[in-house]
Amino acid sequence: MSVLHSSFLRDVVWNRLRHNRMALFGGGIVLAMFILAGVASLTGIDPSAIDIGQQLMPPSLEHPLGTDILGRSVLVRLLYGARISLLVGFVAVGISTLIGIVLGALAGYYGGWIDSLIMRFVDVLLCFPTFFLILAVIAFLDPSIWNIMIVIGLTSWMGVARLIRAEFLSLRRRDFVLAAEALGASDRRLIFRHILPNAMSPVLVSATLGVAGAILTESALSFLGIGVQPPTPSWGNMLIAGKETLGCAWWLSVFPGLAILITVLGYNLLGEGIRDALDPRLKD
Repeated sequence: MSVLHSSFLRDVVWNRLRHNRMALFGGGIVLAMFILAGVASLTGIDPSAIDIGQQLMPPSLEHPLGTDILGRSVLVRLLYGARISLLVGFVAVGISTLIGIVLGALAGYYGGWIDSLIMRFVDVLLCFPTFFLILAVIAFLDPSIWNIMIVIGLTSWMGVARLIRAEFLSLRRRDFVLAAEALGASDRRLIFRHILPNAMSPVLVSATLGVAGAILTESALSFLGIGVQPPTPSWGNMLIAGKETLGCAWWLSVFPGLAILITVLGYNLLGEGIRDALDPRLKD
């Protein structure tokens, strides 16, 4: 089963993905954001360095995206802000995916009271709007980047748990699982060796889309002043800093907003492309 699964991923999925122009476009955006975040330090400019003589300079050859009210380069701060956004997105999604996989696998494999207990807990958490749940938790913590990542991860695993549970319920009685069970495979081996690798396709899609959601959440929290704190550059706190001067310095809000829009669009297009490529109902 694992050989067939690997062959399917290598031949069919990649063939579909590389012929999906929107997915390739989204993947190009994601790759570009990684490159831009990686070269931020090569500018040799401190994103927090204040230069009063360069206050609110419009976009020019010297400052392609202008400067803010403290004379800091918007371009440099956007590049460093990309690091923050990508870090938050991947760490938060990593936490939520890990928790969702573990709890979803336990619920789907064992069933019974374990399934009922985990799923009722999921249902309770889903009753609360995720963003307001995050706000409630953040209110009791210091607004740091690590707290933001952990809180987003701990409040967004429910969807992954439900996906993994559904896949486990579907795969639990398949022939290859029953054969391994008849040969004396332990529960741990059945879960992690035989079932979980074949249940990861929807999780991959969910994780890709989840990065976009985490970036949006971090930006919203920073915009409200309870996310990443200045002078650390974040697209969200750059937006709130430009709100007061929107009439005379439009670039302070437009460029961070475009960065959020383009990045989220890239991850959404890539996630949709991966979902289509993994859909067995689609024909080549």
